[in-house]
Amino acid sequence: MKEWMRSGTPWVWLTGGAVAVSLVMVLGLLLMIGVRGLGHFWPSAVVEFDYAQEGQQPVRVLGELSRSETLTAAAMREAGHAVPEDQEIVVRHLIKRGNRDVTGSDFVWYLGSYSSEWRYPSDAMVLERLTWGDFIGYLREYREDGEVIVSGSEARQAFEARLQETQRMVREIAHIERVEIGAVNREMERLRLVERGLNLRDELGAAEREQRQAELAAERAELDAEYAALQARRNDLRSELRRYSIVAEVMDGRMQEIQLGEIVKAWWPNDMGFFAKLGFYGQSFWDFISGFPREANTEGGILPAIFGTVMMVMIMSVVVTPFGVMAAIYLREYAKQGPLTRAIRISVNNLAGVPSIVFGVFGLGFFVYFIGGGIDQVFYQEALPSPTYGGPAIIWASLTLALLTLPVVIVSTEEGLSRIPASIRQGSLALGATKAETLWRVVVPLSAPAMMTGLILAVARAAGEVAPLMLVGVVKLAPSLPVDGTAPYLHLDRAFMHLGFHIFDVGFQSPNVEAGRPLVYATALVLVLIIIILNLTAIAIRNRLREKYKAESD
Repeated sequence: MKEWMRSGTPWVWLTGGAVAVSLVMVLGLLLMIGVRGLGHFWPSAVVEFDYAQEGQQPVRVLGELSRSETLTAAAMREAGHAVPEDQEIVVRHLIKRGNRDVTGSDFVWYLGSYSSEWRYPSDAMVLERLTWGDFIGYLREYREDGEVIVSGSEARQAFEARLQETQRMVREIAHIERVEIGAVNREMERLRLVERGLNLRDELGAAEREQRQAELAAERAELDAEYAALQARRNDLRSELRRYSIVAEVMDGRMQEIQLGEIVKAWWPNDMGFFAKLGFYGQSFWDFISGFPREANTEGGILPAIFGTVMMVMIMSVVVTPFGVMAAIYLREYAKQGPLTRAIRISVNNLAGVPSIVFGVFGLGFFVYFIGGGIDQVFYQEALPSPTYGGPAIIWASLTLALLTLPVVIVSTEEGLSRIPASIRQGSLALGATKAETLWRVVVPLSAPAMMTGLILAVARAAGEVAPLMLVGVVKLAPSLPVDGTAPYLHLDRAFMHLGFHIFDVGFQSPNVEAGRPLVYATALVLVLIIIILNLTAIAIRNRLREKYKAESD
């Protein structure tokens, strides 16, 4: 036994077992996130049953099964729920009824003991709406200008045909409001700031000031005319949308009229085949990836959060890599090795253990208030007191995370530099190269894989950080992306959305927890996939560099 322990075999098996357990845990976590997140986009069947508690009239329930639980009857009674006396185990079902604007709550628990046999009506309809969440019911009439055009089973065909046209008009309205009117508003704001800047410049003469103000007034008149035309076009589309509506029956028998302009999409899940559901699943997931959020982030897509996360990581990588590499080169190759250098290395290592929220506080005070506020005082006085760079912005978030991940890059680069054999340096110097030439043409290229390793670790940590971003740049809902078609095209002064903060907001700040629960898993899965893609890209570059310089050294 002692010989076996001394041989090291137990430690090999222990290490292998730990690795296996870690892999199982990671894969299990990813599987759980994937199943719970991606399952949200599959069109669930709509169930219908009669629910009658003791001494009450039965009511019809219509909705999608969210999840089921098995509890003890005693626990249910302690919680104040009515449970049959002869039961010890109770099964209850969480039904998504939708229709929050009609019933007040779209998720309700129902006991299986009081439920009749479940039915799956083929004409049960689900609508995704711009507001008030999903609607679940039965289509009864299709109307135009308030008059019934088609009713009964034939209303579905007319409704689906008209819905495609109304969706096109809704997209056009969104484009007018978000892009065209947004561009006009930005130009108006620019003119306002220019005019205010003229009033702040005392050196201008009266004639020059009046001429410039007249030019600004002419530009403003053109913008006003353009805005009026866009507004008229938008109002015409809205008026056209108000012409079309449907009448649907809610589960309690009430009729509700719904404007087609409020409907994002409609489907009949109980009447769909497997391939129809598969196509719907793919389209729903794509809408989630490419859409903008709605309803306090519990509906719609996450495109702004994906864009903000990737862009922030890219800016952070561009900043942290040269600074980390230069600091490591100085500490390893140029700095005199002594107590001061050792103290700096200890400080760098300790910096890696500082809580991330501390970096957020530092970024808020130094980057946002000091640097950003100073920039506003010098270059954007006409915009004050509204901040330009003196508020939350993607540039300050990127710089804060660059500081957060700087120790990782420094340590990895130093390790790479220390692994370069001294014979390579001596050979280069013997051939007549200077120390700088040896460093930049021999040592640094050979240590490039280690630098990429540091960058990989930095990206992995920065992409998932949330706490510091809440102070220096991230917001719940960003009105516009940091990149658009307006000069200078890259707007580093804008706040942005982040997948990590989006998960926190939907999971813990949402007014409708049950509706946001699957979106938390789906967003977490997207964040993990983005981190994996970024890391795999960096790993591929590192491997390519490693093979390249290995071949050259051979």
